[in-house]
Amino acid sequence: MKFFSLLLFSLALACSQQSKESDKFVTESNASYDIPESEYVIESTEKSDVTAIEVEIQEQKIIKTARLVFETSNPEKTHQKILQLTKQYNGFIQSDNSGKGYNRIFKNIVLRVPSEHFQDLVNGVTEGVEFFDQKEISRKDVSEEFVDLKARLKAKKQLESRYLELLVKAKNVKEMLEIERELSKIREEIEAKEGRLQFLQNKVSLSTVHIEFYKITEIKGMTVSYGQKIKNSLQGGWNGISVFFLGILYLWPLFILAAIFVFFIRRYLKKKKKE
Repeated sequence: MKFFSLLLFSLALACSQQSKESDKFVTESNASYDIPESEYVIESTEKSDVTAIEVEIQEQKIIKTARLVFETSNPEKTHQKILQLTKQYNGFIQSDNSGKGYNRIFKNIVLRVPSEHFQDLVNGVTEGVEFFDQKEISRKDVSEEFVDLKARLKAKKQLESRYLELLVKAKNVKEMLEIERELSKIREEIEAKEGRLQFLQNKVSLSTVHIEFYKITEIKGMTVSYGQKIKNSLQGGWNGISVFFLGILYLWPLFILAAIFVFFIRRYLKKKKKE
C-alpha cells in the first residue's frame, strides 16, 4: 500500500514538472517572436504611400478641345448668346474677331472654360443649330506624360539637393565651379519640366473652344443676261481705247521734246552734207 501511494506521488510530481516546462516553453516562444509595434506603423505607412501613388496614376488628365463652324441667320444674337454662356460657365474670351468676305459676314471666337463645364457650354452653343460645316470635339489623355514628368522632376530635385550638399563640402574653387556648372544644367531641366507641367495643367483645367459662325449675304447684279454681257464688253472696249488715248495725251511733253531733238539732228546732218 505504501509502495502504491509512493508511485502515485511520483507520477503526480513528474506531470507537474512537465506542465511547468511546457508553460515556460510557450512563454519563451511568444517572447522570441513578438514583433514591435513600430514595425506595424512603418508597414501601414508604406501601404498608404503606395495607395496614394496608385490614386495619382489613376487620376486622368484630359485635354478637351472643340471646333464649331456653322451658319446663323442672326450673327449678333448668336454672338451675345455665346458671351452669355461663357460668363455663365465661368469661362473667358481669349479672342473675338469679325470680318466680311465676298458674300458673307463672319465672327471667330476662341474661348476657355473650366473642363467640368466644357460639355455644358458646347451643348448650349450648338442648341438650335441644324447643320454644322465643321464639328470637332477631341479629348486627349496626357495622364502618362503628366505622371512621367512629375517623377522626372522629383528625381532632378533630389539630384539638385545632392549637388548642393557637395557644394558645401567643396575643398577648392575648381570643385565649386564644376558643381555650379552641373547645378546650372539641372536647374534648366527642372525649369523646363515645371513649365511643361504648368502648360499641361492649364490645358487640362481649362478647355478650349473655337467657334466660327457666319451669315450669307446677297450680292446685287449677280445674274446678268447675255445681251447685257455684250453691251458691257463693247462699253469696256471703248473705255479701254479712251484710256489709251488719254494716256498718250499725258505724254505730250515727251512728244514735243522728241520733235525738237529730231529737228536739230536733221539740221545738223544737212549742214554737214553741204560742207
